[in-house]
Amino acid sequence: MAFPSAPSALWIVSLLTVLFTAAVHSNIFNDDDPLQPVTSDETVSVGGTVTLTCRVAESDNSSLQWSNPAQQTLYFGEKRALRDIRIQLHRSTPMELSITISDVQLSDEGEYTCSIFTMPVRTARATVTVLGVPGNPHISGFENPVRDGETVTLTCTSTGSKPPAKLRWYKGTEQVEGRDDLVVQDDPTFNVSSKLTLEVNAGDDNIPIVCAVDHPSLAPGDKRSEQALRVLYSPEVYISPGEMMPIEGQKFSLRCLGKGNPEPTDYSWVRKDGELPPLSKADSAVLSFLMLNKSDNGVYVCHADNGIGKGMGEYTLQVQDTTAMSTSSGVDHAVIGGVVAVIVFILLCLLIVLGRYLIRHKGTYLTHEAKGSDDAPDADTAIINAEGGHSGAEDKKEQKTQRSRGQEGVFHLDGGQSGGGNERGGSFKRCG
Repeated sequence: MAFPSAPSALWIVSLLTVLFTAAVHSNIFNDDDPLQPVTSDETVSVGGTVTLTCRVAESDNSSLQWSNPAQQTLYFGEKRALRDIRIQLHRSTPMELSITISDVQLSDEGEYTCSIFTMPVRTARATVTVLGVPGNPHISGFENPVRDGETVTLTCTSTGSKPPAKLRWYKGTEQVEGRDDLVVQDDPTFNVSSKLTLEVNAGDDNIPIVCAVDHPSLAPGDKRSEQALRVLYSPEVYISPGEMMPIEGQKFSLRCLGKGNPEPTDYSWVRKDGELPPLSKADSAVLSFLMLNKSDNGVYVCHADNGIGKGMGEYTLQVQDTTAMSTSSGVDHAVIGGVVAVIVFILLCLLIVLGRYLIRHKGTYLTHEAKGSDDAPDADTAIINAEGGHSGAEDKKEQKTQRSRGQEGVFHLDGGQSGGGNERGGSFKRCG
């Protein structure tokens, strides 16, 4: 009998080892196999906790085991195999073995293996993906204020993300597009930066510029940085009168108000087509008139300077005549007096009508009381008797009328008897 040579035997052993290893590390068993372990992939952020669960549909009392990516046994059934206090037993039954890993680090990422020691050994793998949480973004480029009309370039940077984070820019509440993110690998994480170029104007002063980080490990808005734009611009000037109306002979003042960045500190006053009145005084932002005169009418100009630029505002002064003001005031008083007189007249008319109405009703009451007061023991009975008497009087009046008509008929009948047959017949017909 011939035996294989040593090289041939070594080759055969190596081949069998490779086949066995492939069988162990591959899930070649049918999904319907009740002893085949079932696992699931998990994703967790750095610092979080992940739970690994391995289950079988049926149990033959074989033990379940969890191993880490370095093939170190973590748990064999209920028995801890690796002394790592971050790894704890969650549940152990004949058909399930669950463990938890807390304070997860990037080094914990990889493939974890669940094995059941049947013949042959069955295995299942679970891939744990660890997300590197990006750091707070930082915006640079705000070192100095920007003048109105100039451009500014801002840079936002975030480090430590895995996978690379995305950066988004906002001007106020409106999203604006920056340049494409620049990603630099810092194994095993990534550093990301983005640039934004803006042309600013006076309206952009104090507008917030926001850089927000978008990453699977974060909720929207979790990490963002905000800086306010500082824009230098020339002052806008307008003039406010100190009194409601300029009246001849009275005091009056004008105040120059300038809005700019920085605030203006240098003010000057001029009068178009002439010099300032002799009774006026310019004190920085205020122009005062000690006593107004018609000759003070005109256009007054205030110039304000804040070092960035100059602004100007105008005010047209029209001094009102005191006589005209008195006449206008007299007209107003006359109108008010007329309105008051009409209201008083209407009220008097209403009082007269109401008084007459009350007097008439009181007279009727007294008349009725008089009619029933003769035979009544008191006032209430008198009123009742009066009303009854009134009704009786109406009945008596009607009876008297009927009697009068009857007497008239008798009169004609008698006349007919003394006057002849024809007249009697005619009178009788009339009576009939």
